[in-house]
Amino acid sequence: MSQDPVELTRGLLNETSVLRHGFLDVLGESTNSPVPTVAQRAMNSPFVATVYERLWRPAAFYMASGVTHRAEQHRAASALHLSTAQRLLDVACGPGNFTGPLAQRLPDGGLAVGFDISAPMLTRAVLDNSGPQTCYVRGDAHELPFGDEIFDAVCCFGALYLMPEPFRVAREMMRVLKPGGRIAILTSYAREVAPIRHVLTAGARAIGLTMFDQTAFVDLFLSAGLVDVEQQTQRALQFVAATKPGSNN
Repeated sequence: MSQDPVELTRGLLNETSVLRHGFLDVLGESTNSPVPTVAQRAMNSPFVATVYERLWRPAAFYMASGVTHRAEQHRAASALHLSTAQRLLDVACGPGNFTGPLAQRLPDGGLAVGFDISAPMLTRAVLDNSGPQTCYVRGDAHELPFGDEIFDAVCCFGALYLMPEPFRVAREMMRVLKPGGRIAILTSYAREVAPIRHVLTAGARAIGLTMFDQTAFVDLFLSAGLVDVEQQTQRALQFVAATKPGSNN
């Protein structure tokens, strides 16, 4: 008999959690967060949480990259080597539109943990993308409430450009990744052509988004000692994946 994913996840946390609306919450009522940007307020809206998965994200990301949602999921599963992973952490998972499908790519007994700071998003994730191998956690990605080297695969798709300290989050993702494990991100990309870059950057900044250049995360991963770094760029998005050196037990 398989173990309860909520209890499995609670055992991975290094902070006290409360089960709320079907997800584990380590933050409680207050977060002491800075004033949110327009984009961040949208991500905390119950309405956006409802339409995000079915309408807004598939359409917006297809326009931004030319890659369909199904193709994104396939690329993510392949890049993360999920067929041999036991534990997956999906950072800034939103309504679980990647967490749920990717959990189905894990071997029997695997666990996919969706992690987000937005209670409305996680409430929707529990309703729409739960399963026998999924659990959702509310917390702050700048300080992931997990010990070192816990997960075989760690990802963050379509969220780092919303965060005030995205590279700190990426370092936290690397910290909780096991040796031999895979990390993958999908985030913004500003082309090197100056006029295009200036327009994209100015427009994004106005609503609280960051546009990253082509080298930002490649350099970060390489400087942290990651290997097998791969990058794909499509229109205004980039997909970057890498391996943490060592053996994956």
